[in-house]
Amino acid sequence: MFDHVKFGVSNYAESRSFFISALQPLGVTDVKEWPPNGVELSQPKGKVSLCLYETEEKPAHLHLAFVAESRQQVEAFYRAALAAGGKDNGAPGLRPHYHANYYAAFVIGPDGHNVEAVCHEPEA
Repeated sequence: MFDHVKFGVSNYAESRSFFISALQPLGVTDVKEWPPNGVELSQPKGKVSLCLYETEEKPAHLHLAFVAESRQQVEAFYRAALAAGGKDNGAPGLRPHYHANYYAAFVIGPDGHNVEAVCHEPEA
């Protein structure tokens, strides 16, 4: 739905490492660096991107939800995000209060943002 999301982070190196590691299971990589402290992340041939830059401003926390192609990708995202320093905010599982096949996991990133991977497909 969006073209790109850009937001400030308090520690560029920590946030860059977190998002690259956590989103790697979804095929996301860094596609462009913006010196001195900015990066654009996207999937190969992606049409949407996530952009991070270092700032001292204190923005409100965001909820970022990334599309996963399978429930296994949701689980891989969750493991990778925790290993990269994220904090659990909801283990992989169904969230039937959204809809019957809403399978998601949630972690809190370095700046307190709620980061989600979600698959809308039924179990394979």
